[in-house]
Amino acid sequence: MDTLHYLTGFGNEHETEALPGALPVGQFSPQQCPYQLYAEQLSSTAFTAPRAGNRRTWMYRLRPSVAMGEFAPLHHEMWKTAPQNVATPPNPMRWDPLPLPEHPTDFIDGLITVALNGDAKAQLGMGIHVYRANTDMGNRVFYNADGEMLFIPQQGGLKAETELGILVVNPGEILVIPRGIKFRIAPLDGPIRGYLCENYGAPFVLPERGPVGANGYANDRDFQYPVAWFEDRDEPFELLAKFCGGLFTAPVSHSPLDVVAWTGNSAPYKYDLARFNVMNTVSFDHPDPSIFTVLTSPSDTEGWANCDFVIFPPRWMVAEDTFRPPWYHRNIMSEFMGLVEGVYDAKETGFVPGGMSLHNAMTPHGPETEVFEKASQAELAPQRYEATLAFMLESRYVIEPTRFALDTPHRQRDYQQCWNGLRKHFNGQR
Repeated sequence: MDTLHYLTGFGNEHETEALPGALPVGQFSPQQCPYQLYAEQLSSTAFTAPRAGNRRTWMYRLRPSVAMGEFAPLHHEMWKTAPQNVATPPNPMRWDPLPLPEHPTDFIDGLITVALNGDAKAQLGMGIHVYRANTDMGNRVFYNADGEMLFIPQQGGLKAETELGILVVNPGEILVIPRGIKFRIAPLDGPIRGYLCENYGAPFVLPERGPVGANGYANDRDFQYPVAWFEDRDEPFELLAKFCGGLFTAPVSHSPLDVVAWTGNSAPYKYDLARFNVMNTVSFDHPDPSIFTVLTSPSDTEGWANCDFVIFPPRWMVAEDTFRPPWYHRNIMSEFMGLVEGVYDAKETGFVPGGMSLHNAMTPHGPETEVFEKASQAELAPQRYEATLAFMLESRYVIEPTRFALDTPHRQRDYQQCWNGLRKHFNGQR
């Protein structure tokens, strides 16, 4: 069967079957399912969540998920969960890319937590990680009960084999795996590295368009979901789970990826960021970065996101008599940035693909000195930023770097110096 056909439409109720007639008609859990399968429902929102935001999927599988051994703790020194007890200074921070592993390392073993906020047990905030791998997970399968997982590949393509189907994801695309969905990750063509947002809060949704109207930003039709696919393998597997901040392992006598058919709207999806319709200024002033929001995880206060996923892709800058890079600013929101490729317009040196930066609540930041001077004198002709892709994870909660992130030699201790040359231009005249 061709496993790379996709279903489309963000949050749609999808249905797909790997064997004809595997989906029951008119009843989710009949007395006997077709092919003698087991019916199992996964709910990633509360049963009574409003209909428009309710997410659940019915699976028809060879064995129910409960057919497994007991969990035992599994130590993972580098995977941290909020809350943490690390003092967070208000300094702007930046990091060089974390190196690829030198020894055989799969997705789970190569994951390193860089920053955290909120509280996973209270279902708010997020964990920000870097994943690195050079080998597949073999007979290891993983699910995360603490949050949904947003993958932002930076180097190398990956194949995500999930219990609802297979998705192939390359740099320039993103992958979201809902809370509780089982999966394994395999590099496609060499070592992989990327960023990972573990969203403890409300599931990601598309932001409202407001005055933009019916079109623009990310369009529902461009999100792709997997078709049904399953493994019928009776051999030892290891099921890994992230739960309540800890990692656990349990034996399974068969492949947990054994869903023959499914129907619902809680499923893994991918999105090509090149399909994002940038809505930028054509008159004056650099607009707020909220116009670049691809996905948002709402909080209990309207407009104050638990987490926004924002991108800065190739785009035209067309504006009149204005300073085009981001202005200097201090925000109530905290900003964590990464660079997938190219150069970010406000930081032309030091911020490289695979690198990261953190500007927390009310920490001042903005263009480095040379960028300010150049942009202040630039001829304002239409300009296109090409071959660039930066992203930002923005949150209403302070983003706290881990002890590893504070102490690693990959932290740029001289980052603050990029503003040292800012001088007074004031002369008392307009």
